[in-house]
Amino acid sequence: MTTSPYASDALAKGAVDAVVIGGGAAGLNGALILARSRRSVVVIDSGSPRNAPAEAVHGLIALDGTPPPEILRRGREQVRQYGGRVVHGEVVSAESAAPSADGGLRFTVTLADGRRITARRILVATGLTDVLPQVPGLAEHWGHSVVHCPYCHGWEVRDEPIGILATGPVSIDHAYLFRQLTEDLTYFTHGTDLDEDSRARFAARGIRVIDTPVTEVVDDEDGALAGVRLADGQVVARRVLAVAAQLQARTQGLEGLGLPVQDLPKGRSFASGTAGTTEVPGVWVAGNVTDLVAQVGASAAAGALAGADINRMLAIADTDAALQGIAEASPQGVTG
Repeated sequence: MTTSPYASDALAKGAVDAVVIGGGAAGLNGALILARSRRSVVVIDSGSPRNAPAEAVHGLIALDGTPPPEILRRGREQVRQYGGRVVHGEVVSAESAAPSADGGLRFTVTLADGRRITARRILVATGLTDVLPQVPGLAEHWGHSVVHCPYCHGWEVRDEPIGILATGPVSIDHAYLFRQLTEDLTYFTHGTDLDEDSRARFAARGIRVIDTPVTEVVDDEDGALAGVRLADGQVVARRVLAVAAQLQARTQGLEGLGLPVQDLPKGRSFASGTAGTTEVPGVWVAGNVTDLVAQVGASAAAGALAGADINRMLAIADTDAALQGIAEASPQGVTG
């Protein structure tokens, strides 16, 4: 899903201090920190945030219950308030470019429509994609009656008949968390293994286990989720399904940067260090593209840390360039 259209800024001419790839919470907060530090910054936003299907953001102090598009709208306005630009576009390539005259790092970012921009530093905040099980009817309810996070959606589905559609070992912990929210919980193993110890623990908590595979999601006459159909034809009534989807960082178009990736139990992401640093000089990552389980608040905080670190490193580079300029301008052998 995509966000509502909004006015796009013009792409800056000449080299900018930083290009932020991704206009979600991490990208916008990183851009905000940079813009407030009087850095020239451009956010490239494809307009397809992960939480677009959700009705509201939860678990975020002072903004709990705010629709995701409203948070993004405010974020774009605030970045622009300090001179930053937000450009609607899709990045198809990002790669190192020839250094500047003083040897400074340079990167070229190319958009799908052919436009290009040069940057001294890059912050990647492209987020992730939830890869759902291939069960007919499941994706249509994603973000509403099919949920993934007990902290993002749990309160809203409390006391409902909930089903856990297992995707692997991570779903076992998922079940315990959703059991906190309802007494009517069914665990569909759906072809995954469930050891005897987990079965005993589920039984102790009153969690029903069904081993027959799920073949489709069933709706009621109004189109609401009503349950799941099993391979034997039985329909198990459920109003909510919780799915620990595989999480895949959005890496398309970024291959030219050579960022290292890491495979984790819950999916694949870019590897990062303190404040979003990477093994590639001049490139930072923040948000779900590197932290697969970060909620909106954590992603925004990570963007802020990365933005501050980018500004710090730019300040050092500016000072190095100034010293080099003085040395080159001084007559050879003259000191003082």
